[in-house]
Amino acid sequence: MMPLNKWLPLDGDSIITQEGFLLNVFGYEHPEGRVFSFLKYIPSTFKDLFNIRLLERTWKYMGIELFRAEKLYTAKNYKAFLKVFKENFPDYVYFCPFRKKEIISTPITRVKEIFVPRERLQVLLKTQCRDKLQNMTLSFISLVSDASGVPLDDFGVHGSIALNMHSEESDMDIVVYGGENFRKVEAAINKLVKDGILSYVFNNKIDAARRFKGRYLGKIFMYTAVRKPEEINVRYGEHSYNSINPVRFKCKVNDDSQSMFRPAIYGIENYSPLNKRSELPKEMIPKRVVSMIGCYRNVARKGEDIKVSGMLERVENTQTGDTFYQVVVGSAVSEEEYIWPA
Repeated sequence: MMPLNKWLPLDGDSIITQEGFLLNVFGYEHPEGRVFSFLKYIPSTFKDLFNIRLLERTWKYMGIELFRAEKLYTAKNYKAFLKVFKENFPDYVYFCPFRKKEIISTPITRVKEIFVPRERLQVLLKTQCRDKLQNMTLSFISLVSDASGVPLDDFGVHGSIALNMHSEESDMDIVVYGGENFRKVEAAINKLVKDGILSYVFNNKIDAARRFKGRYLGKIFMYTAVRKPEEINVRYGEHSYNSINPVRFKCKVNDDSQSMFRPAIYGIENYSPLNKRSELPKEMIPKRVVSMIGCYRNVARKGEDIKVSGMLERVENTQTGDTFYQVVVGSAVSEEEYIWPA
């Protein structure tokens, strides 16, 4: 396992805490001694503390039964998680002075184990007695690596396979490191689909826009992007964020170079309000949309129009005092926040 003193927390890394909570790291900027993270699996010991709908299916890690929320990324569930942690595990709640609100943030001192997708793939490659799903996962990654020219070192394994708590029902959850690599993989998968080797799986309009989910030899795969360390261009405390009011608007994407990551960042232009409340003075027109919700990654490319519902924020550089405006989707204030292809 990755030692704590050598760990650079990246979005999508998984951690198991002293209490048995399994959380995923969120984003790339973290307070000293903490990591922003969201709760994915709840140990049976604490299940009754959470007043949320849980999936009937359970998982097991090291003999501990784990439960998962029916819906992971909703404002209602985030508030429920925050409430439970605040009342029972207050160390997990951090008041962020730059966002002026309480956020779930795991103290490094509570982390028991770390699972980094890139490292988990290397472990899987060295495992001698692999099961059918593990072999299929390696076969899929090898296929995509050869087709895209992206080396195996820039892939990772995420989800239940990474934690070796998968079952026959589990999907193949793959990570690609680097924005340029992601675009190469995206193009390669699209060609493999055209060649009939893979097929896409579209359950809704967002799936069809993202094209991140498909089927290989009858098994579902998903792939997402993680920044390489040299692509991290934010540092905790560099900016402060002040919420203004909810807005709904249509716009055009003029920069998609960071849209595949989480948070997903879209440069925008041609802001066009969809209601009276969203009409803004020129100096407050947002220059970008930032999605904290993973499903809105990579939903539009440069030149395409999108419809957005989110929270308008004033962003200030804490060093220079420079300001700009952005819209955040996934503010945990409302369930009615989204990015839709127009």
